[in-house]
Amino acid sequence: MENVQAIKQRFELIGNDEKFNRALGKAMQVAPTDISVLVTGESGVGKESIPKIIHSLSHRKHAKYIAVNCGAIPEGTIDSELFGHEKGAFTGATQTRSGYFEVADGGTIFLDEVGELPLTTQVRLLRVLENGEFLKVGSSQVQKTDVRIVAATNIKMFEAIKNEKFREDLYYRLSTVEINIPPLRERQNDIHLLFRKFASDFGQKYKMPTIRLTDDAIDLLLKFRWPGNIRQLRNIAEQISVLEENRTVNAAVLHSYLPASASSSNLPAVVGAQKAQGDFSNEREILYKVLFDMKGDLNDLKKLTLELLNNNDTNKVQEENETLIRKIYGNGEEEFEKQPASEAEVLHLPEPILEQETYSRPEPEDRYHFAEEIEEEETLSLQEKEIELIKKALERNRGKRKAAAAELGISERTLYRKIKQYDL
Repeated sequence: MENVQAIKQRFELIGNDEKFNRALGKAMQVAPTDISVLVTGESGVGKESIPKIIHSLSHRKHAKYIAVNCGAIPEGTIDSELFGHEKGAFTGATQTRSGYFEVADGGTIFLDEVGELPLTTQVRLLRVLENGEFLKVGSSQVQKTDVRIVAATNIKMFEAIKNEKFREDLYYRLSTVEINIPPLRERQNDIHLLFRKFASDFGQKYKMPTIRLTDDAIDLLLKFRWPGNIRQLRNIAEQISVLEENRTVNAAVLHSYLPASASSSNLPAVVGAQKAQGDFSNEREILYKVLFDMKGDLNDLKKLTLELLNNNDTNKVQEENETLIRKIYGNGEEEFEKQPASEAEVLHLPEPILEQETYSRPEPEDRYHFAEEIEEEETLSLQEKEIELIKKALERNRGKRKAAAAELGISERTLYRKIKQYDL
């Protein structure tokens, strides 16, 4: 059996990184078997080399090897591409066609970007993995195939499973052995080696002297994060080889070829935190946020009410709390104006609360009792507060569901469902 160094020379692979060598070694170990392999890693790290190595070292090496980019095939035709179709199965199916699983019988199929497969196709693929059976599109006859499947993806599979975009059972069938290819930024000692190899190849291709980097340019090369990995490094080397007349490149020249939007630091970066903080895609989460904000506004309003009733100074309270009242009740269609007003107009309280016959301002000794009543009101259930908010939104918008839903931060459909649920 060939060693890792021989495999590198055979497939023209460059690098001495320990993680990269471990990935190649694992591929060589599983090659003689028929177990499924899942190759993971970022885009541009060279995942397509692993299935070629596995196929060439397996007992299937004399049979067909087919590479399929699942992300490049439209969802409507991918079942036909993979499993074939019968004549007349759909519009344009003028003749029977064999799919990749039928053509590659006895060989190896490489499913690149397998995470992009539609859920319906994932069910068909799971059946092939379990018992080697598949159905052509438009056919009821079960066919058998003997293929080895090697898949690759650059997405985080557990997140895709959590978001119900990838089947968990299919993931575990594909990843009997998982091989991870490290990103280029983790292969520090290989970056300059790869650049020199690419520069030499392009020098020969375009019949020009090979590009060489100064020490400061090499330092910049190693510090850059290379989000596009080896593919991006190769493109940069080709651009410099074609465009630069001076074949010695310093850091300033190299920097002009690096994208300004990408970070030049090779330090770890926190990704996705800001997106997660502002993502309120779930309507229930939006409603909870509205409820908690409204609770704080209601508490402020209650304190304002207590101060008003204790001090009996409506003009002062109105001036000091104008911003709060605007926030809670909005400006409406008419501009909010400062003017003397009754307690009912300032606070928009129901008339019975302010009538002398039914309510009297609490004396100092009754203040604690009044505070207890406020505390009891705050113990309302979330459902009751939700009903209260929906009623207020509908009243302020004169029964217009679309406007009320926009104010609450939920869809009109969700509002209609809650109106029916609470019989409002």
